Amino acid sequence: MTNRNYHLVIVGYGGMGSYHGKLLKENQNINVVGTYDILEERRAASLADGYKVYESLAAVLADDSVDFVLIATPNDVHKEIAVAALNAKKHVICEKPVTIYSEELIEIMQAAKMNDRAFIVHQNRRWDEDFLTIKKVYDELIIGDVFHIESRVQGANGIPGDWRHQKAYGGGMLLDWGVHLLDQLLFMIDSKITSVYANLSYILGNEVDDGFQVFITFENGINSLVEVGTTNFIQLPRWYAKGTTGTAVIHDWDINGKIVTQNRGVEVEAPKPIKAGQGLTKTMAPPSEKAVSTSDLPKVDKTMESFYDNVISVVEGKAEPIIKNEEVLRVLQLMETIFKSAETNEVVKDFDRVMDGKILF
Repeated sequence: MTNRNYHLVIVGYGGMGSYHGKLLKENQNINVVGTYDILEERRAASLADGYKVYESLAAVLADDSVDFVLIATPNDVHKEIAVAALNAKKHVICEKPVTIYSEELIEIMQAAKMNDRAFIVHQNRRWDEDFLTIKKVYDELIIGDVFHIESRVQGANGIPGDWRHQKAYGGGMLLDWGVHLLDQLLFMIDSKITSVYANLSYILGNEVDDGFQVFITFENGINSLVEVGTTNFIQLPRWYAKGTTGTAVIHDWDINGKIVTQNRGVEVEAPKPIKAGQGLTKTMAPPSEKAVSTSDLPKVDKTMESFYDNVISVVEGKAEPIIKNEEVLRVLQLMETIFKSAETNEVVKDFDRVMDGKILF
């Protein structure tokens, strides 16, 4: 790693801003030198945490000692802050969703290129152990060729916070949680998307969605379901994947789950009919003990460079970003397509082929 110490200012010292502050205390190469927030109570919290408080964004950008600006404000002002910081020759780290509209991200990318500065989005859930576990199952063909994947998060607390209820600030579960789950899915599956169908839930009566279901088909034959809910008093598994030789399930973020695989080359009994309700079935009868094996989920070797270490490696020209802006743009465009599908109640075909013509940077 580098011997240099980089200076960073956090813009927006709410939940995520203060969370970044805590994380960065453990980083040897990035020093949080101050914060800026428009709210007095957050300025006070920043002072209490030992940071210098800047009086304005202009003061942050005028400080030549500042190398990085980290944006953790509500989503609607990400673009204007990011472009201003890049034009002031600062590197920028931005919370997700990076912008509400994909065209705004294209403007930011253009500013980053023009000023020769790094712009990196904090898609932190690429490092989640549950995701890395299912990715290992997928990559290593542990259940054969995967042809169906379900990814979901569910709770029963409604939509938290104030701004998440409002469309103008980029509220709603698709932008809040969908941006994570879709990013994970597209990072894992290297294939073009051929169809998208979605429905959004407005059960709680907010102007933004309180949940959604998205069905995505990939060119390589994988079908996927991505689902988020805030009115689920019983939760379904975090991950469920079917392959040509088995099935994997991960129930929660604590990696509780299992793998069941078909035993090849073993003579097994034909399934016997079982009583199911008011009828008999062989099709849905459980396989014999010799037909399948149950095993633990694989352990993940955490060899991927950490987010902040990767940021420094990118700035110093030593590595490619793990989170590429083109990937972030694709997810944003996919979310726009999901809104369109839900509004029209139609399947959107050939997503990637249509989107290729819109990437203008």
